[in-house]
Amino acid sequence: MEIEDRTETNLVAIRRTIYLAIQSSLSFEECAHKILKMEFAEKDYGEICAMIIDCCSQQRTYEKFFGLLGGRFCLLKKEFMEHFENLFREQYDAIHRLETNKLRNVAKFFAHLLHSDSLAWSVLSNIIITEDTTTSSSRIFIKIMFQEMAEYMGIAKLNERLKDPTLSPFFEGLFPRDNPKNSRFSINFFTSIGLGGVTDDLREHLKVSTIQLSQKIQAEKLAALNVDSSTSSSSDESSDSSSSSSDSDAKKKKKKKSKTSRQ
Repeated sequence: MEIEDRTETNLVAIRRTIYLAIQSSLSFEECAHKILKMEFAEKDYGEICAMIIDCCSQQRTYEKFFGLLGGRFCLLKKEFMEHFENLFREQYDAIHRLETNKLRNVAKFFAHLLHSDSLAWSVLSNIIITEDTTTSSSRIFIKIMFQEMAEYMGIAKLNERLKDPTLSPFFEGLFPRDNPKNSRFSINFFTSIGLGGVTDDLREHLKVSTIQLSQKIQAEKLAALNVDSSTSSSSDESSDSSSSSSDSDAKKKKKKKSKTSRQ
């Protein structure tokens, strides 16, 4: 009979080993070399990535060391990049549980992976910027992450990347076009954080859709007026015909009475 260990002793030992390797390293190259030299199993890659993010979030201020370390692992093996993509989604979904300092460090960490192209920009499909789908914590996270990317890349290059047609399906949540209310919210959000330039296309779309909506409303009103006028004219015609028929009936009755009186 095989005994299954559910105390997670091995997991704790792995995390302790990774933590000590990170804390004892002077550079991210040295740290990556130490961790890879330990020859962890592929099933433990997720713990390596999670431990890097945990150590990063625990710092008083963001240290570029962790961004460089995470980027190095992403470039070394595809499996590490996939784990960081999953962790991005998990961190964003649970962002309301993080303290402000941890939130800031995690946002800057992922901003580094994105602007250095260590992480696929498709992870941004997890973000939907509307009033109903965001919280104060998630908006702070998005704000810090995009401001950090703009600082490293520049507004022009960031805008160029966000307008890349091959990536546009992943940015539909960032710049929603489903209704004017959500479009305005996204425009106002990016403008408030100093990145209004990335919403130029969305502004143009909102302008065109607003004109089309007003034209549609006017057309519907005009159609309703035409229906009312046709209904009223038909009712007038029917009333005229009924009155004329009643007049003719009255005349016939009058003639009939005059004939009977003569007889």
